[in-house]
Amino acid sequence: MARAQEKVAHQRLDLLQKLSTQYIRENQTVVLENLNVSGMLKNRRLAKSISDSGWRMFRTLLEYKANCYGREVKVISRWEPTSQRCSSCRHLDGKKSLAIRRWTCSACGAAHDRDINAAKNILAVGQAERLNACGAEGKSSLLVPGYEAGTRLDQGVLWAT
Repeated sequence: MARAQEKVAHQRLDLLQKLSTQYIRENQTVVLENLNVSGMLKNRRLAKSISDSGWRMFRTLLEYKANCYGREVKVISRWEPTSQRCSSCRHLDGKKSLAIRRWTCSACGAAHDRDINAAKNILAVGQAERLNACGAEGKSSLLVPGYEAGTRLDQGVLWAT
């Protein structure tokens, strides 16, 4: 039994090593959500799969490799309503249970997959914080312009001036 568990642990670490290397090599910035894992473990149905996933190890590997490659890992607050906000129009549609996997925005009618929509919102918050030069402690705002002092926007491309 111990050998089987050890084998699974090695397989998990191998996967996390490969994924973290790929993410860091392919991206200048990786944005993560600071999830409340201990709170999620209280859900009996999710506890085993969450505890087996190695999320903390993945984050640690990403941060280590980002430092080695000169990349950036940003972590946004767990309180951002990433699965409640429409990634198309930014409308806050309200709290949804985990059972709701697909939903339609009441404001713009866009159809969303819960996880893909949340990923788009996490990226948007990470980009907004970067544009505002706020750290993890700062209040993120999705209403910032797509440029800042010393840059110009030309045909949808951001140029440093």
